[in-house]
Amino acid sequence: MTLSRHFRLFSIAVIGLACGSVMAQSPVATYPDKPIRVIVPYSAGGPVDILGRIIGQNLTNAWGQQVIVENRLGANGIIGQEVVAKEKPDGYTLLVQSIAFAINPSLYKLPYDSDKDFVPVTQVSSTYLMLVVHPDVPVRNVGELIALAKAKPAQLNFASFGTGSIAHLAGEIFNTATGIKMTHVAYKGAVPALTDVISGQVQVMFPSIGSVLQYVKLGKLRGLGVTSRQRSSLAPEVPTLIESGLPDYESYTWTGLFFPAGTPQPIVSKLHREVERILRLPEVISRLESLDVVPVSSRTPEDFGTFVGEQIKKYSNVAKAAGLTVK
Repeated sequence: MTLSRHFRLFSIAVIGLACGSVMAQSPVATYPDKPIRVIVPYSAGGPVDILGRIIGQNLTNAWGQQVIVENRLGANGIIGQEVVAKEKPDGYTLLVQSIAFAINPSLYKLPYDSDKDFVPVTQVSSTYLMLVVHPDVPVRNVGELIALAKAKPAQLNFASFGTGSIAHLAGEIFNTATGIKMTHVAYKGAVPALTDVISGQVQVMFPSIGSVLQYVKLGKLRGLGVTSRQRSSLAPEVPTLIESGLPDYESYTWTGLFFPAGTPQPIVSKLHREVERILRLPEVISRLESLDVVPVSSRTPEDFGTFVGEQIKKYSNVAKAAGLTVK
């Protein structure tokens, strides 16, 4: 073997070792090597915030890096979401967002592109709703409510905790599916909305099952149906809306994780795997169930992306059918 041949082989070996060393020390290979910031676009203590902190604490425990939850609330989650959209896509800024991610594009002019500015990681939860009425409303089931609403068009009111909230959209889906017209009354939060339904100021609402169950059991409200495909274990005596004659009616809120667009796929996959593991922990399952939250992990980040796209399309159709305008 000639001297030049030896030199070429030696050079290739050196280059290979150098490349291997660079790869081993790349940001992806060492991720995470500094604190991770989790943006929650709602106030502290709310359901999305609690989920963000549960996930964050368990990530800290697993990875040995601090996960810092930062609340950037306002504009139905838009302000916090914009913060994440503009961050460096290095895996150190994460968004925890609710179904508002899918609803907002149909209702608002957004300062970001929901399709292009984010990388979906995984769904983490689902929370279902219950159709309730004040006891003075003379109905005992969904069919009777529909008949009453048809007899009194636009005279029944339904409350929500804000325009564009899932409680609002669930009511609009109900209007469209049944051919009735109940009038939407928006409140600034779930508590004042539920308070007025309990007092009889408003007749109908679609709150989460867990938030309203105690009032149903006390007879302060009447539960007519749940918005899941199967009956809820929390209220097995209450039929689904599908059972009540509304084929394919399903409406629920969900929460998911997103990175800024351009985040390296290995980092996305690593977080997905870790969150999937966290959501199987018995203590996490117990904690979420106590909050009326069903832990849900997407099979892959791509599956979650497909789901989010379907949800955006669904609520775009709902907004158009209800005549909701973009603000």
